[in-house]
Amino acid sequence: MDDLEQFLTNAIREDVGDGDHTSEACIPDKTQGRAELLIKDNGILAGVHVAQKVFQLIDPEIRMNIHMEDGEYVRPGVIVFEIHGNVRSILLGERLALNIMQHMSGIATQTRTFVDQVKGLNARILDTRKTTPGMRILDKEAVRIGGGENHRMGLYDMILIKDNHIDYLGSLEKAIDAVHDYFEKEGRTWKIVIEARDLESVDRILAHGGVDRIMLDNFSLEDTRTAVERIDQRFETESSGGITLENVRAYALCGVDYISVGALTHQITSLDMSLKAIVE
Repeated sequence: MDDLEQFLTNAIREDVGDGDHTSEACIPDKTQGRAELLIKDNGILAGVHVAQKVFQLIDPEIRMNIHMEDGEYVRPGVIVFEIHGNVRSILLGERLALNIMQHMSGIATQTRTFVDQVKGLNARILDTRKTTPGMRILDKEAVRIGGGENHRMGLYDMILIKDNHIDYLGSLEKAIDAVHDYFEKEGRTWKIVIEARDLESVDRILAHGGVDRIMLDNFSLEDTRTAVERIDQRFETESSGGITLENVRAYALCGVDYISVGALTHQITSLDMSLKAIVE
């Protein structure tokens, strides 16, 4: 069982418990029917095929006719898909499918808004680990659908030396050296990103070397421009901390390669949509 299927199986179990007693009381067992997913907001669509997986796990005989795909811009009144099959099965999967699609579409929409703000510039928009616990695979997929890029999936696929690592060890130089010692011991390597808290830190990183990217954390615009000039493409650069829709383009104009934005996944408004029964 892959990560997505395991997540969905647990989510279905959480919602259903020992049965959907309302539907079992109101809907005869073999009743067939159909429903439409109706969009009620403007935004970027995401999660269509995750919703399809939800219904397939609940009832493999359910059929879905998809009219719009992930990444498309949607408006109120648009029908994304029609679903046909056992009515009890449709009702059982309705809320979970909607919760996932509304959440993912909200992230994709937020991401596209940030991506549009830096259009035409070098900087690429990254997410962070500020994701919904247990839903990271969906949150980060939604970022990609919205046009952003994933920073890292977790603690396991990148070295990110942050201020706490440096403070606990005593210096950024010791932290960088410790990482390289770890690589030698483990016989493995990962990209190394290090957080700089000020221009002095940038200068020390430049003098020491041994990293792939310097993260300019909570730098002012003026200090960001200065840091980018000093780094002079020797390492990748990333702006992080305090990034908003109002200032993201200004940071991009400083010449950084990446801008990481926690708000892509943890300060979003879900896209409004509903699954409406079609009664003939």
